[in-house]
Amino acid sequence: MTIEKIIKNFGLPWEKDYAQSVKVGDTIYLSGQVSHDDEGNLVGSGDMEAQLKQVYLNIQKLLAQHGATMENIVDETLFVTDMDAAFAAAVKCRNDIFGGTPAVASTIVQIQRLAFPEYLIEIKCVAKV
Repeated sequence: MTIEKIIKNFGLPWEKDYAQSVKVGDTIYLSGQVSHDDEGNLVGSGDMEAQLKQVYLNIQKLLAQHGATMENIVDETLFVTDMDAAFAAAVKCRNDIFGGTPAVASTIVQIQRLAFPEYLIEIKCVAKV
């Protein structure tokens, strides 16, 4: 059985190797998002809060390409290099990012490093539309 996959990306050079997001039916799967601007440059070097905000901004941009918003997210996994800094940033920012208390299943995992060592956080999401 063949399924229809709708792929959305940012138009960055490395996206030739994978999709930033794939929609199948009413479900949107987002690849792990990191803190880059529209040209692919790191945002918030050494600053967990700045990176967290940029990651969620990138998530919002991808969701919008599928006609969805942050309210459509049902599950997220945060991969972080510093649990204490990530918790502090999340407590400070998540209500604003989600427009109130997030109704999202969420997992946070501390890891040694991400694909590029300057990134402190990567977030993978699933959304329903």
